[in-house]
Amino acid sequence: MSQPLMVYTMTLDSDRASVLETYLKSHGYEFRDVPYARFAASKEKVNVVCYQSGKLVVQGKGTQEFVEFVLEPHILKEARLGYESLFNPETLLPRLGIDESGKGDFFGPLCVAGVYVNATMLDQWRDSGIKDSKNISSDRRILDLAGLIRETSGCVSTTVPIGNEAYNRLYASMRSVNKILAWGHARVIENLMAQRHRMNPLPVRAISDQFASSQETVARALMPLGRQIELVQRHKAESDLAVAAASILARAEFVQRLKRLEEQYAMNLPKGASAQVDAAAADFLARHGREKLSAVAKMHFRTAYRAQGLPEPPRREWRRPPEA
Repeated sequence: MSQPLMVYTMTLDSDRASVLETYLKSHGYEFRDVPYARFAASKEKVNVVCYQSGKLVVQGKGTQEFVEFVLEPHILKEARLGYESLFNPETLLPRLGIDESGKGDFFGPLCVAGVYVNATMLDQWRDSGIKDSKNISSDRRILDLAGLIRETSGCVSTTVPIGNEAYNRLYASMRSVNKILAWGHARVIENLMAQRHRMNPLPVRAISDQFASSQETVARALMPLGRQIELVQRHKAESDLAVAAASILARAEFVQRLKRLEEQYAMNLPKGASAQVDAAAADFLARHGREKLSAVAKMHFRTAYRAQGLPEPPRREWRRPPEA
């Protein structure tokens, strides 16, 4: 049987700290002064200290109950890794996380990354800010977190960047973004499994987002070493910290490579796909021509057709995938 939680730490932003302080005041907690603390309070079997830095420390025999019935439902509005692991040990299993970046960006490459994590690393990352890269707007923050991930003791990672010219050749032959992604994910898993001698303990599975309607899309692309590990594909896989870390590594690679393209061609190449991107594509085409456009952009995007004054291909009618 699991031991009860006696100490819990995390970082609160200012707004959540204020909500917690208000909650404690309205529920009979006794406040006291603690050096460097924004507030400190206790009640029965639990002590709560929130420091000026935002660090929250909960201690005492009532910690587990406080986390379950106060902190998560009233303040965080979500379950957190440090508590979930008590009742779901699978959250701490050694595993590989795989994710990609650049799929929805007209300019820049497609980058797929993978990372091996174990329980020790997950504990170190608990309050680091590692989360799905799509929820991090700052490129500087992405690069800082990528550095943190790579420098963590025991971490094993790999990145497979698919530059624009290679991407466009692959799309011309495969005619499917999902097939390119499947190859990229399979390649990353293979590269990681080739380094399994550096992993302690060995991973029990690989986890990635399910981007295709059929899980067989990636399963068929797996290479010899990749077939030796269980592959788990699920929607919103970035909620798993291993996949979130992979998403950050993939985005960091994308950001750095896009920056080098901007420097090479001395112009801004906006992210995503938008009216601003359309304008930049037309400007790039006027300056450098179609051949160079294919070196910085994904040419099957409608943006490429509009920039060249070509008729856009007909849109495919979306159909719900058949039930399994």
